[in-house]
Amino acid sequence: MSVGIIMLVHTAFDRAEQVARHWAAAGCPIVFHVDRNVPSKTYTAFVNAMSDLQDVRFVKRHRCEWGTWGLVAATQAAGETMLEEFADVRHVYLASGACLPLRPVQELIDYLADRQTTDFIESATTADVPWTIGGLDQERFTLRFPFSWRQQRYLFDKYVQFQRAVGYRRRIPNGVVPHMGSQWWCLTRQTLSAILEDPERKAYDRYFRRVWIPDESYFQTLARLYSRKIESRSLTLSKFDYQGKPHIFYDDHLQLLRRSDCFVARKIWPFANRLYDAFLTDQDSAMKRTEPNPGKIDRIFSKAVERRTRGRPGLYMQSRFPAPGREGGLTCAQYSVFEGFSDLFENFEPWLAKATGARVHGHLFAEDRVEYSDGQHVMNGALSDSAKLRDYNKRAFLTNLIWNTRGERQCFQFGPRDMIEQIEWDIAKDPNAQVSVITGAWAIPLFKSNKNFADIRKEAALLQQIESEHLKTLRSEWAKARIRIWTLAEFIEAPMEPLQTVIDEIGKQYQRGLAEVPKMADLTGFGQFLQNLKNQGMHPYLMGDFPVAHGRHEPQQSKRKPYLVR
Repeated sequence: MSVGIIMLVHTAFDRAEQVARHWAAAGCPIVFHVDRNVPSKTYTAFVNAMSDLQDVRFVKRHRCEWGTWGLVAATQAAGETMLEEFADVRHVYLASGACLPLRPVQELIDYLADRQTTDFIESATTADVPWTIGGLDQERFTLRFPFSWRQQRYLFDKYVQFQRAVGYRRRIPNGVVPHMGSQWWCLTRQTLSAILEDPERKAYDRYFRRVWIPDESYFQTLARLYSRKIESRSLTLSKFDYQGKPHIFYDDHLQLLRRSDCFVARKIWPFANRLYDAFLTDQDSAMKRTEPNPGKIDRIFSKAVERRTRGRPGLYMQSRFPAPGREGGLTCAQYSVFEGFSDLFENFEPWLAKATGARVHGHLFAEDRVEYSDGQHVMNGALSDSAKLRDYNKRAFLTNLIWNTRGERQCFQFGPRDMIEQIEWDIAKDPNAQVSVITGAWAIPLFKSNKNFADIRKEAALLQQIESEHLKTLRSEWAKARIRIWTLAEFIEAPMEPLQTVIDEIGKQYQRGLAEVPKMADLTGFGQFLQNLKNQGMHPYLMGDFPVAHGRHEPQQSKRKPYLVR
């Protein structure tokens, strides 16, 4: 008894020849199908190169394009030749020119000899198939697909839409239940001959000729009619990414392939010399004799898919810019955003830096420039303080800043005077953001300014409108950041409590129980200032209930028992 190999080849003929000789050396007859798209000169050279092997045959060439009937027709022709020319073949193994045997061929022969009536073909109904990509599962069997998905995509899509619109539905011949699975199977002689010699084959061929991707359903469906025993799995290791494209194995996958214990793997890079040198051997020590178990490496492939689709949180790359809602996270580390604190407190940034050990910036999204800490003009990662460069992509700017300074807590000021559009939603939805807001504090610089009151009133109305919309964003059900909001009036009544809370959330435990506090701005007359705005027709409601009698305020110590300094 021997195992017959069908090889579908369309490129890398030197590797196909090398693998074919490896199969032939173990006594396996081979039937080649070479894609009709291959130039005649290349085809003839390949035939001549294999002419010294006795048990090698070539069949009529078909045009093989992805997802079309040509792949099934090629397999049928090769299968018929295999059954006619090699009577001692009991199992027929379908492979491609990009397949590589991972274990000694004799192990495969012995494995199949112990399972003489078993067909190894992945075969599942559409209801049980979770891996279909592209939205067509049941419809691939009920609609017609005369156009190429790759070469005639417009006609393909339009014809599908037309059939859906008119309610067209094909009749499946003889009540056959469509099944799907991997193209790469290993069938017994009895099952394959029954499929190819079926009296109803013309009807089946006519039906499947207009099925989408028939190479993954023709044999998978008909094998269910004749097989005595099916193991719904492929003996060929073939992995696909989230787009339905096959993973390609390179030299650095050597140990990974060895751990799979599979007999054959595809798709192998033609220039993976190390893989071909390592596996094209029949030494008994090449791999241990064990049951093929591709599941052992599924975890690695799952991680690869996750890395490609989601990436690392906070790292955007040219090769994998995340799609909305599918990114692994806007930023890679926690950071703090302060709104209104630098307006209420004098020298707030240096105080916060001293109290927490974090890097505290000014207004990163100021209109004129990026206010880096200590007046720097360039930050880690060669991030310039140019507002024009920052505004080209504010999200990328923030992400790069956090990524390039990971390991060091970043804090910055934010407010209605900043260029907050296009970035406020990103901050609000970022679980890494800690946002602390004193609403209405933007009025303090106006109170201290020497502008005409008409100009002050106009600017106050604009800033209040901006902050009001901004607060709606922060209070949205979609906000995922840790957000704390105080009105100016309630904050200055007992500022130590919120200040301590902010410090605690940054995570510097040894600073609990502040011994030194920032100096609050002199707010003498601020209540009257707000009343004047009201008298001029502008209602400053974001400050909270701020009485006219409010005078100078200094930070009041919290009434709670202070924490010990560690």
